[in-house]
Amino acid sequence: MLKDKKIGVIGTGNMGEALISGLIYAKSSVSKNIICSDVRKEKLKSVKDAYGVVTTTSNIDVVKTSEIVIYAIKPQIMASILKETASHLDMSKVIISIAAGVPLAAIESCLNKDLRLIRVMPNIAASVKEGAAAIAAGKHATKNDLKLTKAIFDSVGKSIIIEEDLMDAITGLSGNGPAYIFLIVDALADAGVKMGLSREDALLLSSQTVLGAAKLLLDTAEHPGKLKDKVTSPGGTAIASLHTIEEGGLRTTLINAVEVGTNRSKELGKMMIKNFSNH
Repeated sequence: MLKDKKIGVIGTGNMGEALISGLIYAKSSVSKNIICSDVRKEKLKSVKDAYGVVTTTSNIDVVKTSEIVIYAIKPQIMASILKETASHLDMSKVIISIAAGVPLAAIESCLNKDLRLIRVMPNIAASVKEGAAAIAAGKHATKNDLKLTKAIFDSVGKSIIIEEDLMDAITGLSGNGPAYIFLIVDALADAGVKMGLSREDALLLSSQTVLGAAKLLLDTAEHPGKLKDKVTSPGGTAIASLHTIEEGGLRTTLINAVEVGTNRSKELGKMMIKNFSNH
């Protein structure tokens, strides 16, 4: 289904390259069907050498030759790139935006035409094919468009389909989430160093512990509370440590962090709609 589609990627930064890599290695697509653009010729050369895809410095060439167009660019330049490619965008193409914080309404106000638009919020872990992405459809996107988009993002991790009004919550949770986990891993490593471990050993054990715990959750589909109870024996070390964590308010802090991130995402989205309509 996806393998026969011509896929265009505008922007070959971290996320653009991650998607190209994921599509090739998951065998969801073939290199001859992927075309990508970037302003950096040396970047295009490295992507072409690594994956065998078609490369160009022309965003318009990408749009003209693709059935699925992915805008993998920074939100600050999204409006100008949309304007540049607008005359070649129509209802024959699926148009996917992964520009962080840019609502579909902003894209619609910028282009002012009916299009099969889809917005995706991926996260940085897509670069190691363990990304978490949320997908929201615009009013003209079909169920099959969503299916194709999900296949693309499932090639670099796991994805879910949501209503767009939940996208700010996704930003606060999984979009920003890796930063929270990096902070937790760093703190655990500090704790290991304090208790006498080398920095290298402490960091390896902290990282692997987080990876293992997440894999256990996903593979067993158990509630985290149930798995937590399996680790805590009566009067043991884990329950004593958990008591200290609860006392420090980690749970409340994380809930507050997601809420603050969500609210900030809403503010930025409103600003984007205003900026794009003025562009």
